[in-house]
Amino acid sequence: MHRRPLGRGRILAVVSAVVVVVGCVLPWYTAGGAGGQIPARSVNAFDDLAGLLVFLSALAVLALVALPYAAGDRPAGVDRWIAYLLLLLAAVLGIALSALNLLTADLPLDGFRPDLAPGIWLAALGLVGLARAVYEIAREPDRG
Repeated sequence: MHRRPLGRGRILAVVSAVVVVVGCVLPWYTAGGAGGQIPARSVNAFDDLAGLLVFLSALAVLALVALPYAAGDRPAGVDRWIAYLLLLLAAVLGIALSALNLLTADLPLDGFRPDLAPGIWLAALGLVGLARAVYEIAREPDRG
C-alpha cells in the first residue's frame, strides 16, 4: 500500500484548521471586568450557531485531510480543492455572521480588541491560512 505525501497545501490546511479550532475556544468578545466594573462576560464561538459553523468547518477540514488515509488504497473523490473552498466559505460566513451579531447587539467596540477577544482574531488568522491552503491545493497536480 503506497500513500502519497500530504503536500504543502494540505499541511497548511491542517495547521490552519487547528488554529481556527483553538480560536473558537478562546473568547471572541469580552465586556466588563476592568477596574472594578461589572464581572467580565465573554463570548466564544459556541455561543451562537454562526460561531459553531466556524468550528465545524475547521473540524471538517481536518477530516477531509485524513480521509484518503482512512479510505485505504481507493482515492477519495471528495478530496479536491473545491471541497476545501466550500468549507472555507462556510467558515468565513460563520465568522462574519457571528461578528455581525455581536456588532448589532449595541456592545462597546473595545470588547473586540485583540487582548480582550483573542479568539476571533486567531480564528480569522486561521481562515487566512486556510485560504492560502486552498490556493496551494488548487495548484497541486490531480491526485485522482
